Amino acid sequence: MDPLQTRALTYFLTLAEELHFGRAADRLGIAQPPLSRSIRSLETQLGVTLLERTSQRVRLTPAGEVLRDEGRLALQAMAAAAHRAQRAGRLDPGLTLVMKPGGDGGLLPAILAAYESRPGARPVNVVVCAIHERATMLRDGRADVGLLHSPSPHCDLRGLDSEELLAERQVVVVGARHQLAQRSSVRLADLAGETLATHEAAAAGEASVRDIDQLMQLIALGRAVALAPESVRGQLRPDLVCVPVLDAPLISVLLAWPQQHRSLAVAELIRTAVDVAESHRAQPQEASG
Repeated sequence: MDPLQTRALTYFLTLAEELHFGRAADRLGIAQPPLSRSIRSLETQLGVTLLERTSQRVRLTPAGEVLRDEGRLALQAMAAAAHRAQRAGRLDPGLTLVMKPGGDGGLLPAILAAYESRPGARPVNVVVCAIHERATMLRDGRADVGLLHSPSPHCDLRGLDSEELLAERQVVVVGARHQLAQRSSVRLADLAGETLATHEAAAAGEASVRDIDQLMQLIALGRAVALAPESVRGQLRPDLVCVPVLDAPLISVLLAWPQQHRSLAVAELIRTAVDVAESHRAQPQEASG
């Protein structure tokens, strides 16, 4: 069988996301007939039906679902090869670490300081990005390592290896005038009826926010509350308060990197981060209420 062409795979993946030939063609900047011909040709090449088409809808077959999932990874791998080759060709290639705002559990300064003292250390460029971008940047080669959090709908570890650095309990962040602000602790049941701020699509009882500044403003105004790792305590505005949530699950801070990496510099940064995290866990932690 002839290898899949990148363009045909891109056409299919766009259609798999839209499940509508017209919208997919608009996204791709082509007319609908060439898109239809490309999909039919792809099905002929593979010898399977990828889409079920009716006058009302387009739906992926089981074969189409497999090609959607595997095809995404294949295109990301190709993009990663190009990005890493470009970065390796620089005179002084450094490493890129991605994280969300305040997403290091307080460990990153010690990790970077320890790594910089290692022989052969490279400059580390820290990129603070949106929650949903971190895993994608690791898979497509724009980043070498990243700090992710689990459990989280944005912690997609497909194609990645990871190591837990830290497990934190959760707190609820409320405005200083909120009725829960004076409590020493709460339980999840105490948050019933509150508007929970989230970076995900808003659902019932949730408020969708774009960035950390908007989040803090909503909380300060009493319009929402937010669950967060306990390490955010030192990063909040003075008009916000953290209250421990006794029955919330722990949040793990993970260091993640692409599977089968070949960079000695990345391996050294990973080892350094694990050593720093182990040292941090061995230190007596101050009680907090």
